Amino acid sequence: MGPPWAGACRDWARAAAPHPGGGPPRGRGRAPGPGPGTPGGSGLGPGPGTGPGAGAYGFALRGRPGVFGGPTDFAYLPRDAHATVTSAAGGRFALAGARCERRLPARYGPAAGVPVELRGAGNCSRQVNNFAAADSFACDRLIAVEVLTPGGNWSSYPPHKHDEDRPGEESRLEEIYWFEIAPHGDTPGIGYQRVSPSPAGKTDILTEVRTGDAVLIPDGWHGPSIAAPGHDMYYLNVMAGPGRTREWLIRDHPDHGWIRATWPGAETDPRLPFRGAPFPEAEAPR
Repeated sequence: MGPPWAGACRDWARAAAPHPGGGPPRGRGRAPGPGPGTPGGSGLGPGPGTGPGAGAYGFALRGRPGVFGGPTDFAYLPRDAHATVTSAAGGRFALAGARCERRLPARYGPAAGVPVELRGAGNCSRQVNNFAAADSFACDRLIAVEVLTPGGNWSSYPPHKHDEDRPGEESRLEEIYWFEIAPHGDTPGIGYQRVSPSPAGKTDILTEVRTGDAVLIPDGWHGPSIAAPGHDMYYLNVMAGPGRTREWLIRDHPDHGWIRATWPGAETDPRLPFRGAPFPEAEAPR
């Protein structure tokens, strides 16, 4: 799922995705270990003490039946790492990366530890799996989350942007959206994505999106992401930027930000959370 970015100077997050034959895959990766005494995760163990595999660690990823089946576990790999992914049963794996400077330890992220957030209300309700959000998992530059939108709803709304460095107000981040749209029977799923020009950029897109499509957002107001009725929408958001502080600060489009004021007290779409996801504590819609 997504392009296999090359290069050594990167943060990496690998997430297990569905096996096409049904049932969760058990992917296994090998990466440089986090060092003696550093706690690890499921299936984590040191490699041989000598030879090419010296200091290597293995992470056993359980995965999930599909992207709408709740959060998945994942592995974080540091810059300058060499890794191999293997799975006897096959499967799909998302690989999200970003240029970085600091080398952080390799780590395992359990699915049960992924914060699940319900945002918005009514037909703007959506679910966010914050597996590598700026405030939930330590990376150098990488920010990555999953967004799930019930069919007929809008997400990534109101349109917002993060293409200027405004301390305390907005962070400069480029972004990738990678889509998977649920079919209805034999009918493939479709959705739509809008990106409009901002003062800092000229990106102007209104496009149909289907499973496997990616939308690159170097700048601009992005949103809405529109899920066609009957076709639930999933997208993987991957972000990174040049700022010294890793943070997700956005500005809403001035013509559409008023929608947030209608959410407090309104009901969240009852189709959320998607099956398999733990229900989060009640919180104010945003």
